[in-house]
Amino acid sequence: MILDRLDMAQRYCSLHPGFRPAFEFLRSADLAELSLGRHDVVGDRLFVLVARGVGQGRAGAKLETHRRYIDIQLALGSNDEIGWRPTSTCERIATPFDADKDIMFFADAPQTWLTLAPGNFVIFFPDDAHAPLAIDGELRKIVVKIAVNWP
Repeated sequence: MILDRLDMAQRYCSLHPGFRPAFEFLRSADLAELSLGRHDVVGDRLFVLVARGVGQGRAGAKLETHRRYIDIQLALGSNDEIGWRPTSTCERIATPFDADKDIMFFADAPQTWLTLAPGNFVIFFPDDAHAPLAIDGELRKIVVKIAVNWP
């Protein structure tokens, strides 16, 4: 897991070939004006999901993990609170892995909580279980999905 400011994103581009185009998109697009839904950047290898929802609070936020995609998450306009725990330490599967949706949920509690402020981003790799939308209140956010296996 990596938490940093969007203006510092350049330092992470060498970690994965999809990070450079992802961060270029995030810095060049008018994020506040993006419509809800999916926006393809590089087909299924790199796409952006814009969502609006109501937070579930810490008690309602569920740890999730992905196998095929790395997440870069940004909150727009207000903070998001996100739980984190290494996937390798999760022991209680709440929902088995769904290959079509690339998601698995755990009933374990996060080990730590982080506040994602507007202008900051967090990267979650497949070995990072994360529980987003742990805030109380409404949130608009962006999730960039980057294929782990980048040809």
